[in-house]
Formats: sequence, C-alpha cells, structure tokens
Amino acid sequence: MTFGRSGAASVVLNVGGARYSLSRELLKDFPLRRVSRLHGCRSERDVLEVCDDYDRERNEYFFDRHSEAFGFILLYVRGHGKLRFAPRMCELSFYNEMIYWGLEGAHLEYCCQRRLDDRMSDTYTFYSADEPGVLGRDEARHGGADAAPSRRWLERMRRTFEEPTSSLAAQILASVSVVFVIVSMVVLCASTLPDWRAAAADNRSLDDRSRYSAGPGREPSGIIEAICIGWFTAECVVRFIVSKNKCEFVKRPLNIIDLLAITPYYISVLMTVFTGENSQLQRAGVTLRVLRMMRIFWVIKLARHFIGLQTLGLTLKRCYREMVMLLVFICVAMAIFSALSQLLEHGLDLETSNKDFASIPAACWWVIISMTTVGYGDMYPITVPGRILGGVCVVSGIVLLALPITFIYHSFVQCYHELKFRSARYSRSLSAEFLN
Repeated sequence: MTFGRSGAASVVLNVGGARYSLSRELLKDFPLRRVSRLHGCRSERDVLEVCDDYDRERNEYFFDRHSEAFGFILLYVRGHGKLRFAPRMCELSFYNEMIYWGLEGAHLEYCCQRRLDDRMSDTYTFYSADEPGVLGRDEARHGGADAAPSRRWLERMRRTFEEPTSSLAAQILASVSVVFVIVSMVVLCASTLPDWRAAAADNRSLDDRSRYSAGPGREPSGIIEAICIGWFTAECVVRFIVSKNKCEFVKRPLNIIDLLAITPYYISVLMTVFTGENSQLQRAGVTLRVLRMMRIFWVIKLARHFIGLQTLGLTLKRCYREMVMLLVFICVAMAIFSALSQLLEHGLDLETSNKDFASIPAACWWVIISMTTVGYGDMYPITVPGRILGGVCVVSGIVLLALPITFIYHSFVQCYHELKFRSARYSRSLSAEFLN
C-alpha cells in the first residue's frame, strides 16, 4: 500500500464504531473485495472511493455500515464458520451488506439461501452487482464523470437494443421488431397453404415454378421475406457493433438463435444463384426447403421482448440438474416397464402374443405415452397381467413426474420475480426520461 503511513505494520477498519486491525500482508489478499482494494490505493481520492472516511495519522479507515453484519462476514472469511444471517436482522439488509463487501448469495448456507429466495420473492426484490448504489454511489458518480461521451453513447445504444424497457426509443424499436417477426411468421405459414401455392403457380411459367419451390422469388411473399430479413440482419449487426464483449455476444443463446434464423435465407439465395439448372434445383430442393423452414426460429426472437419467454429460458438454465434428474427417472422406469410389458404381452405365450409388443423398443413407446398419461390408444395390453402392469406404469409416471416439479416451480417463480424487478427498474428510468 502506497497511501498512508509507510511505517505502520497494520491498518484499522472502523465499521459502524467497531474497530478491526488487519496486517498489511493480509490486506493484499483479503477475501473481501472492497477491503482488498485498499491495498492498491495511491491517493486520498482513491481511498475515499472505497471507504467513507480516512484518518491518515492513525491509519484508520471508516465504513458507515452495519457493524454486527460485518462481524459475521469477517468470521466467515477467516474460516471460523459458515456464513449465516445475523440474528434480528432483515435478510435483505444482510444481503445488501454482503454485496457491499464483495460476497454473493452463493456464500450463504443453503438454509439461509432458501430464506433469502423466499424473502426476495415476497418483496419482488433483486440485487445485482452492477447496479449503482449497491456498490457505492461515489463509484457511480466517479465512473460517470470520467466516462467518455463516445462510451456513454455506445452504452445508451446497447441498452436501446438489449433492454426493450430502458427508454422510449427502445420500446419503439422492440415494437417494430415484434411486428416484423409476426409478419414473417404469417407469410411463412401462408406460403404452405395449397391455395396460396396454386395461385402463385398460375401467375408464373414452369421454370419460375421450380424456382419458387426451391428459393425466394420475386412475388410479394418473397419481397416481404427479403424486407424482414434485411431488418433482422441490420438489427443483429448493430447489436454486435455496440456490444461490450464480442466473444460473449456470439456465445449468448438468443444471438445464436438469431444467426440460425437469418443464415438459412442467405444460404438458399446463394444456392439459387449459383445453381442455374432446374434439375440441380430439384435435387437441392429438399435441402432448401429445410433451410427455409428453419425460419421458424424467428418466433424465439420474441423472448427479447416478453418476460414469460425469458423466464422459461432462465428457469431451464438454472434447473438443468432437476431436468436431468427427471429424464433419468423416466429412462429408468421406461427400461423396467418396457421389458416387463414385452415379456407379459409377447414373451410368455407365443400363440396369443400381442404383436404390438414384439420388442422392447416397441414397448418403450407404449410406456412413455402411458407414463405421461397421453394414451393415444394405438397400442395397449390385452392380457390381465399386462393391464395390471399398465396401471402401475401410469401411477408410477404421475409420481415420478411430480417429484422434481416443486424445485422447478420455485426456480420459475424466482426467475420471474428477478426479471420483473429488472423490467420495473428500467420502466422507472423510462418514466423519468419521458417526464424530462
């Protein structure tokens, strides 16, 4: 540490009136991020960005924070126990203290994590480490003063394209994007109608007919499709330009879906341009139709503008362990019941055997539609033992499918509240911008 008394072997942290002495060697690699930042302070201005006040003579740093909460946090980082909530202290207040000092909710004991989740769900509260005010208002003011106008403009552009509720321009842009998605889906669905295709074929020659079935044409549907693709391409390019991290941008699931929705159109156009003969077009027609149908991924683009779809994706991301556990349950039960049903329906009496259960893979289809209570009726057991086994299979499926639902439901509610709180936060900034 280059700021303060060079001869002092330790520093003093004064947190809410409670004083803690730390050695300089320990301060450098201290587990709390805010405390360890003191080691790199080189001026009084840098120190005051980390703490609330500083006494150079006594080498003492003052923090206007909750002293009891810091005591619990200090015991945890020194390895004297697990991190739990302080008695008689609000869970949200303690979590706010954790974020201030540089800890996250994952550091809490599991029972305290559940208490925090329940409290946040009840109060619609969500804290994020990148929000100004959580890490200190002085830091936010300092960062805003030193930020270049170009960086502020890029940040504003990024929020406009990434957060539909961040400003009035973002809402208009999101509305236009939703209209283009709906129009493209309507055109895609209408182009598969027999009457639509027959009417289009009557207005073109035989040569044009093969081109229409293989790739985009010059009819109104092709023009609308080209306009929609142009909008989606421009939107994707601008979002890539204003993004902070280009590599992280490419790895995001929604951006990958955008590429999957846009790329097939350009591939089909290139194949149509470079494949000049009709015979070659006919051979490539299946591939082009598959690429054309991949535009259905445009529907997933609506997840950028609707909290419900975002909640579904975030829940699947957080509950992948429960989803894997559910699939394991189903696979184990399917293996057991399919083997038993094949034996009872086909393996014991070959003369009166049920041909639908001739093999275990064929019986797996019956097991899966029975466990999910779909029951198409295309195959069913005819023997008494097989019917008893079918009843057990149905009841077991209901129980096995219901077991992980509680965890998935809790995560869904938590994700919904987090996204709703973030949307409300941006809506408040939008209201302030509109009034100004």
